[in-house]
Amino acid sequence: MHVPTELRQAEVSSCFAPKRLVKEWHNAHAGGVSAIRFIPDSGHLLLSSGMDGQVKIFDTHSSLALLRTYTGHSKAVRDINFAPDGTSFLSSSYDTYTKLWDVETGQCRQRFSAKGRVPYVAKFYPEDPNIFLVGQGDKKIVQWDIRANEIVQEYDQHLGAINSLTFFDSNRRFISTSDDKTMRVWEFGIPVVIKLVADPSMHSVPAVALHPNQKWFVGQSMDNRIVVYSAGERIKPHKRKEFSGHLTAGFACQPSFSPDGKFLTSGDSEGQVWCWDWQTTRVMTKWKAHEKVTIATAWHPRESSRVATCSWDGTIKYWD
Repeated sequence: MHVPTELRQAEVSSCFAPKRLVKEWHNAHAGGVSAIRFIPDSGHLLLSSGMDGQVKIFDTHSSLALLRTYTGHSKAVRDINFAPDGTSFLSSSYDTYTKLWDVETGQCRQRFSAKGRVPYVAKFYPEDPNIFLVGQGDKKIVQWDIRANEIVQEYDQHLGAINSLTFFDSNRRFISTSDDKTMRVWEFGIPVVIKLVADPSMHSVPAVALHPNQKWFVGQSMDNRIVVYSAGERIKPHKRKEFSGHLTAGFACQPSFSPDGKFLTSGDSEGQVWCWDWQTTRVMTKWKAHEKVTIATAWHPRESSRVATCSWDGTIKYWD
């Protein structure tokens, strides 16, 4: 858990697109990798979850080795998310449990289940490490309190399974996306939709990423585009700005921004990684990374050109 000294002081210099493969972790997860996350702030550890029901953590700074495997889920793990301080994380699995793990000791601290509902996504509330939200397959978003071990709030407006939850506006509000092809904006703690983003031409948006300057967010739309929305007082689509060229229809490929906000990357269904310039929306570079769909890309929060990618072929690759 100790943060390397050079990553503490490191200011993010201007980023550039990765050019070479640094490390490949073969068969990281049998049956495919579902998500990858860098530890917040320092980024010296990489967490991954897979279809084998396991969560693994890798060193991305010096040894590039597998450090620990967290075993405890009986079915595939769909999503993982670190606590804001990086000492614990949540894993949500198709076995209906969301589990809270201690990163350092590897123990499962607590497990949460809402009457057999499948948790699709679990996110800590960034202001309070004892509160987290779970987006479920039964169209509800529930708010858990870790201390009381109970659901303290329900956000129930969507008409389909919840795909993603993203906090913005200094964590006062969050946006949820769902299979019902809408986005809904909520004020944290108040179960009333402030804004409904819906349009007959809209497709489902299963994966969302917030721009580092907090003014925009992008969503992976199911019609092979990445759409852009403003994240200010009014949530509105940026009509003239979209990122296209890749084929993702049917896959929730998680997009990712470089730490300075200059580049946007996404995987596609053919195993490629695409890198766009944020200002001009032009494709800067693309390369073949995996045999099957590249389901997630993640930029290192401190280093200028390090990107991790993972795929349903079971591998995780680390690029520089």
